[in-house]
Amino acid sequence: MMNPVSLSPIVSRMADEIKDRSLDAPLVIGIHTGGAWVAEQLHRELCIPTKLGTLDISFYRDDFSRVGLNPKVKSSDLPEGIEDRNIILVDDVLHTGRTIRAALNEIFSYGRPSSVTLAVALERPGRELPIEAAVVGKSIMPSGNEQARVSLKDGQLSYQLVVPDNGEATH
Repeated sequence: MMNPVSLSPIVSRMADEIKDRSLDAPLVIGIHTGGAWVAEQLHRELCIPTKLGTLDISFYRDDFSRVGLNPKVKSSDLPEGIEDRNIILVDDVLHTGRTIRAALNEIFSYGRPSSVTLAVALERPGRELPIEAAVVGKSIMPSGNEQARVSLKDGQLSYQLVVPDNGEATH
């Protein structure tokens, strides 16, 4: 297990890259839980006046019937009027692509945005779906069965690579 690494400089670089894209009136939407933390920091750095949105994709997951109801289900909170808007969809770790697929399904259940730009703090190999982020904070290469875990402690966003305990849900 490695020591926690600050995500602040990584998210700052992501914000600069998003600014360079000159998206017209974007909405920032973070995926619970780690993606919402990253989205909050991005939203602050981008100085976007619209409300930050959050998604809980639990009911849109394709493995829902296998894993059952997630006991930490949170409600989604999207700003009104996503129709024809530019969305910046934010997640903490892009691995298989299944979380992003579920998030897109939920977003489209609220309306049809003009565009969706995927921004992820960490990207790792192992894609199962053809999903690619437009903005990547950092590419990582975990070894063996290491997983990336993003955490928020005392207002500081960080990540570390860990070996999960028996069935522990991480990325």
